[in-house]
Amino acid sequence: MPRRQEVATTEGRALKVLVLNGSPRKNGVAAFLAGEAASLLGERHDVEVYNVYDLEVRPCIGCLRCRPDKACVLERDGGHVIGEKLKESDLIVIGSPTYWGNIPGPLKTLFDRNVTLFEYVESRPWSIPKKRLKGKKAILIVSSASPYPYNLLPSQSKGAIRALKTVLGAGGIRIEGIVNVPNAYAFETRKEKYVEKVRRVVRPFL
Repeated sequence: MPRRQEVATTEGRALKVLVLNGSPRKNGVAAFLAGEAASLLGERHDVEVYNVYDLEVRPCIGCLRCRPDKACVLERDGGHVIGEKLKESDLIVIGSPTYWGNIPGPLKTLFDRNVTLFEYVESRPWSIPKKRLKGKKAILIVSSASPYPYNLLPSQSKGAIRALKTVLGAGGIRIEGIVNVPNAYAFETRKEKYVEKVRRVVRPFL
C-alpha cells in the first residue's frame, strides 16, 4: 500500500510526486534515501511512496496488443496502478540498488509493462517513437556495493543509471538530479554526506 504525505499549503500548485523504491530491502540504502526525498518533498507537495517488491506485477508477455497507445491487456495488477500514477505525476523519484550493472528485475518488469505509456510507436516501417511524458521530471538514487571509483563502471551502478535513463528518456522525462552511492556496506559512516546530497537535488522543488 502507498504511504501518503500531507500536502502543505504553498504558493502555486503542489506537485504530484511518485516515489518508487525498487529495492527489496525497505531499510536499505536506496530505500532510506528515497524516503528522505519523500519526507522533504512531502513538506510542500503531494507525495506517494510505493515499494515495488510489495506490488503484484505480472511480466510482459510480448503480445504487442498494447501498441501503439493502449494500456496493458493483462488482468489489472500493480503494473496498471503504477502506470496510472506515472501518468499523473509531475516528479518521479526512483531509488534502486544495482544488480549485475542494472536495476532489479521487479523494477524492470514494472517499466516493461508500461512501454506504451512512455512512447508511441506505430506498427509500420520507419515509425519514429514519440515521447509521451514530456514535461515530467525525475530524480534518481542508485546504490552499489562497489567502492568508488569502481561503482562508475558500466558493470556497476553506472549501468543501473544508464538503464533508468533509457526508460525515462524514451518518455521524454528530464532527469534533474542523480545521487550515486558507492560502497553501500559502509553507508552508515557516510550517511549524512548522502542525505545532504539528496537535500541538494530536491531543493529546487521546495
